[in-house]
Amino acid sequence: MNLKIIDLARKNIRDIQPYQSARRIGGSGDTWLNANELPISTSFKIDIENLNRYPQFQSKKLISHYSDYIGCNEDQILITRGADEGIELLVKAFCESKIDSIITCPPTYDMYRICAQLFGINNKVCFRLSNWSLNILDIKKKINNVKIIYICNPNNPTGNIISIIDIEKILEISFGRSLVVIDEAYIEFFSKGSCVSLLSKYKHLVILRTLSKAFGLASIRCGFVVSNLEVIKILSKVIAPYPLPGPVEQIAVSSLKKENIFFMKDCVHSLIKTRNWFFSELKKCGFVIKVFNSYTNFLLVKFSCVESIINSLKKKGIIIRDQTEKYGLQECIRISIGTRSECLNFLKVIKNI
Repeated sequence: MNLKIIDLARKNIRDIQPYQSARRIGGSGDTWLNANELPISTSFKIDIENLNRYPQFQSKKLISHYSDYIGCNEDQILITRGADEGIELLVKAFCESKIDSIITCPPTYDMYRICAQLFGINNKVCFRLSNWSLNILDIKKKINNVKIIYICNPNNPTGNIISIIDIEKILEISFGRSLVVIDEAYIEFFSKGSCVSLLSKYKHLVILRTLSKAFGLASIRCGFVVSNLEVIKILSKVIAPYPLPGPVEQIAVSSLKKENIFFMKDCVHSLIKTRNWFFSELKKCGFVIKVFNSYTNFLLVKFSCVESIINSLKKKGIIIRDQTEKYGLQECIRISIGTRSECLNFLKVIKNI
């Protein structure tokens, strides 16, 4: 008898295409400009004693530090394994399989769509307008049976921001119907765009945060859900019993000390200077059709011969993120802002094609 294990899996899992993370896609080289990581490494000391003990369910110390940093109450915060776990927890806790839907606004982060697929939740797609702003009329038209609206702000992979005015319009439209989830993974690169100040006004607002980007701690997988107490209580029912390892907690707490927040802000300031310089230099290149404005630590660039560009970069060991298969991003690649020398190396390669 020939047993096919695939036949035992849930049907939607058999058909799903998993998220293609930067490391999953891979690539060979020593210049990594594909994962939106901070190019500056950070280091912290940790206490390796008591590894035989389970960590706290939610670290009071870490929550206290993050509460001070973000400016909200401690009971509004849930610590997660990166913002990705927050995306999954929200679907798991609030959406009924084959009944409820989410709304996503491509081009945007793929994990919103993939999490919905994993749990058998319908994804209603509201494509962005030509300037990458939200199609508010389309969202209003499709909001029936929608439990969650995911908005990445600043957006990945386009790098643009959504105005607070437009976000408030979505919050008004969705009141009493849906949660509005604002993914602020890149908010340190445009801090005045944060929706934290709206939390007291809108109980159905949820904000996702992470230490992966501006804090340079992608490897430790530490994120936060920030919302009202009712949402946090519900998510606490479905999160893993020990979501954050003890050593990770120590590093996260250290990163939120005043001197390290100052260091982070200095790194962000330096990176933005490099991004603006890189933006100007790319615009001078003959193959470049357009460099999109960015409020993040990456640039989206449209090339006239994108296949040749990608192949030439691969040969030189420069790894970027191909976006050509995504809606509205034909001929586009996403380039993380590396060090000044890494960006110079990138420019040298494409200028020599």
